[in-house]
Amino acid sequence: MKLFVYNALECDPEKCTAIRLEKNDKVEAFYQIRKIPREVILLDPLTEKAFSPADEEIVEQHGLLAVDCSWKNIDSIGEIRTGRESRSLPYLVAANPTHYGRPTILSTVESLAAALCILGHREKAESLLEGFKWGHTFFELNEEPLEAYSKAEDSAEIVRIQEEFLPGEMT
Repeated sequence: MKLFVYNALECDPEKCTAIRLEKNDKVEAFYQIRKIPREVILLDPLTEKAFSPADEEIVEQHGLLAVDCSWKNIDSIGEIRTGRESRSLPYLVAANPTHYGRPTILSTVESLAAALCILGHREKAESLLEGFKWGHTFFELNEEPLEAYSKAEDSAEIVRIQEEFLPGEMT
């Protein structure tokens, strides 16, 4: 299963999870949009369709792409979306030190690990997060939703399931 990251070089290199993943040969990184394969599934927090186990065949064949950019600039990833299948992750809580406890604002490594868990590849997800002191906390904070999402059949079911985990003010 190929994991890709487009790195927009917008974060502190010392804290950048994408750079650490690349250094540890866990992802293939791209620094130019034109070099990103077209057939991948793009993890995109701004798209309507939720990532689900139904996406596994595409991910197995073509790979999964996360975008590493500042959350302040997330609207600027439009060019990456062009011609690619985009999926958003369902409701999860960040464990990374920058956004700890904040819903949906995951780091690149958390996003990839979440997607792998949803596809039923928990060990692979754990392997991605093993180099991060807070990696186990991500699973602790999201154990129930990740388990439930991995049993969904499709995007619509993911959306229904996530309703169970949304705090009252978000529903």
